[in-house]
Amino acid sequence: MSRSTADGDPDGRVGTLRASPHRRMGIGFLLIAMVLSVFAARLVQLQAVDPGSYAQLAAAEGTVQVMLPAARGEITDRNGDPLAESVDGTMIVADPHVTSDHATELARFLTRRLDVDYADTLAALRAEDSRFQYIARQVPTSKAEDVVADAGDEGYPGLFTENDPLRIYPNGDVAANVVGFLGTPEADGSAHALAGLEDRFNEYLSGTDGEARYQMGAGNQIPLGDHTVTPAVDGHDLRTTIDRDLQWYAQRVLQQTVEGAKGESGIAVVMDSRTGQLLALADYPTYDAADPQEYDSSLYKSSALTDVYEPGSVEKALTLSSLIDAGLATPRTRLKVPGKLYRQDRPIGDYWDHDTLRLTLAGVLAKSSNVGTVLAADEFKPGQLRKYLTAYGLGKRTGVGLGGETRGILPRGAAWTDQVDDRISFGQSLSVNAVQMAAAINAIANGGVRVDPSLVMGSATLDNGTTIGTGQTTERRVISERAAHQTMLMMERVVDPDAGVAPRAAVAGYRVAGKTGTAQRVGDECACYDGSTTVSFAGFAPADDPRFTVYVVVHDPVAGSGGGSVAGPAFSQLMSYALRRYGVPPTGKKPNQIPVEW
Repeated sequence: MSRSTADGDPDGRVGTLRASPHRRMGIGFLLIAMVLSVFAARLVQLQAVDPGSYAQLAAAEGTVQVMLPAARGEITDRNGDPLAESVDGTMIVADPHVTSDHATELARFLTRRLDVDYADTLAALRAEDSRFQYIARQVPTSKAEDVVADAGDEGYPGLFTENDPLRIYPNGDVAANVVGFLGTPEADGSAHALAGLEDRFNEYLSGTDGEARYQMGAGNQIPLGDHTVTPAVDGHDLRTTIDRDLQWYAQRVLQQTVEGAKGESGIAVVMDSRTGQLLALADYPTYDAADPQEYDSSLYKSSALTDVYEPGSVEKALTLSSLIDAGLATPRTRLKVPGKLYRQDRPIGDYWDHDTLRLTLAGVLAKSSNVGTVLAADEFKPGQLRKYLTAYGLGKRTGVGLGGETRGILPRGAAWTDQVDDRISFGQSLSVNAVQMAAAINAIANGGVRVDPSLVMGSATLDNGTTIGTGQTTERRVISERAAHQTMLMMERVVDPDAGVAPRAAVAGYRVAGKTGTAQRVGDECACYDGSTTVSFAGFAPADDPRFTVYVVVHDPVAGSGGGSVAGPAFSQLMSYALRRYGVPPTGKKPNQIPVEW
């Protein structure tokens, strides 16, 4: 009788087959334990027994120092709209330890793909005793990543990228003369500010770069080598008093005005009459801050501060207001004004031929009579007019924060002769910059109190250590409130179509006070009056409750141009836009009718 198993296995090997899976699992666990033991032993060696051995190997390869760029502060307009800002950008960096062997080919590749110099790039790729060399700074991130990836695909390893914010100017030429721009970064990676506020407030905007130090081996960072980081401290934002939209409009009106008059250049200033804040500071011609290399470097400035000129008859408002303040005249003072006034070695005349006129002081201003102004100014005591003009701010820098500002020329001492005295009274033989003159006229608008013009909101520190801004402005009384009011009444007659010379400066529905200017220009070649002129118009509105002061200047317009016909209409456009933009209603009062003749 044969024997059988429960499973029908005649050989009885069931127990052996069931044991084999357990044996295999045991062997597997043993192997895993052995591998883990090796890893554990290595970890103990690195972290506890000999942590410096691997780091020493890394040090032998090299320590890399990487600059961590601070975020540069924004420059904004008064409403926070950016005029200059930083966006994500990238630097391309080389490890010469890796790139030196193929430096020539890689340099050619990079020169084709980036705006870099071949010789400088080749030297960086071959630099000895260095693991970190700048190749290109402030490259758009997508472009930088493509270049590095393509270089690798071409067989050129050793390039890598780091964060490097890119400066952009989103408004093109709008306020470029104020904002300025940055050039190619310095060799140490710091910003290279070339003009405007970017230059003057470079340290304030820049912040402090940080630094990371780590060790490299075989082209990679060693995890257990020394690694230290000093964080970057970002720069401060700089908020200006400029109104971006008003600035844009001022630049367009100015361009149309200069081109229409076939002029050489022009300036437009819009100021808050109550605070002295500069809402627009326009130059023409100007440049695009986003593409400055396409323009002549002579445009990298604010002409409203750097260029001087003789103001012409706009200055008469200062002369006659000073006479009134000194108690030497009133708007109704009567003068007999001949066609010519013979003084010293040459006669003084008016821009139009006339017989003897019977003008009031208001009429002298309304009709812009040089002769009448000189006769009225004869009432000043020696040195008295100069004292007033100094109080108005002439002959001194405004200090709004932009570089290259001139103080103008206000003669003193022996240079202030009788002949000079006569000519200064009607705006010749002295020179000003446009912001100076705007601030002086604004003192009349502000009830006789001159307030410092300002370009920066709050307070900010220039690179020279000076703190400026609206938080630092000062005020001083130049003339009495009564004298300022009486001068306003006379200036209002300037835009009267029946009495004045600038009806085209009027703003529909508003009372406007202003003054024209036409001055002879001194030629660069002859250093003499060469027949060309500077024409201008300065004024404020509403005349009886001033909100804005506007000053427009055009240099060397076509012959026969005048302040009323060229600058007056531009003034009207700018003033009208500002009043509407800020919702300033008319006062509802009619213009005064103070007599201009007797």
